[in-house]
Amino acid sequence: MYDQWEVELPELTGDEVRNAYIYVPDEAEEDPDLRFPVLYMFDGQNLFFDEDATYGKSWGIREYLEENHIPLIVAAMECSHHDETDPCGGRLSEYSPFDFQFRRGPMITGRGKLTMDYFVNEFKPYIDARFPTIPDRDHTFISGSSMGGLMTLYAVLEYNDVFSRGAALSPSLLFSPSHIRELIRDAVIGPTVLYMDNGSEEMHSLRSKRLYADICGRLIKKGIYLDSRIVPGGSHCEASWERQIPFFIETLFYEL
Repeated sequence: MYDQWEVELPELTGDEVRNAYIYVPDEAEEDPDLRFPVLYMFDGQNLFFDEDATYGKSWGIREYLEENHIPLIVAAMECSHHDETDPCGGRLSEYSPFDFQFRRGPMITGRGKLTMDYFVNEFKPYIDARFPTIPDRDHTFISGSSMGGLMTLYAVLEYNDVFSRGAALSPSLLFSPSHIRELIRDAVIGPTVLYMDNGSEEMHSLRSKRLYADICGRLIKKGIYLDSRIVPGGSHCEASWERQIPFFIETLFYEL
């Protein structure tokens, strides 16, 4: 089953209307007693259909889950389409947990906490009340790419009492490495599984390679069960992230 509906996030983007998305395995209709883990995802417009995707190519995650009979609900939220100069801010603002300067432009006000507070306090309770979820921490996952990958790191570190597993694809680590290191250092975590990758075509500089290795090392030292990959030929786009679905889905279901 797939559905979408309109929502507003007044704390983030005023009266802008955006879409929320849900995928529920067909088995739920065949057996109403079944319950499923939930994967919450960022950039929901890019997950299911090419015609909705920002750049005309979606992940096609519904087809993968259906074809492989994966017992998983996916609940996602469309990102803001405001310009970053708008007083309400845009995608970079709502998908960053801290302020940063983007390409020597104006400072971006990080409102990732507002975004995650919405996911945890409003979106998740709505999903749990209306769909056949297993709502506890052990069965609540989160994933995203690029800035959504950064938010995934933030979620599993800062909201670890809610999310036990995450998949951060091509996370935007270069905007403020010091803040990311502080997040890892200060996090209080329980048993946590994390998939994190980067495409070989993305890692052009020695700085980006060293930073990725450094963050991976810090996550491992923190006690996180980390599955890290450098994707051969991988690039920063939906088509590349789609090809990583089998890898991160397997990691999300890894049994501790």
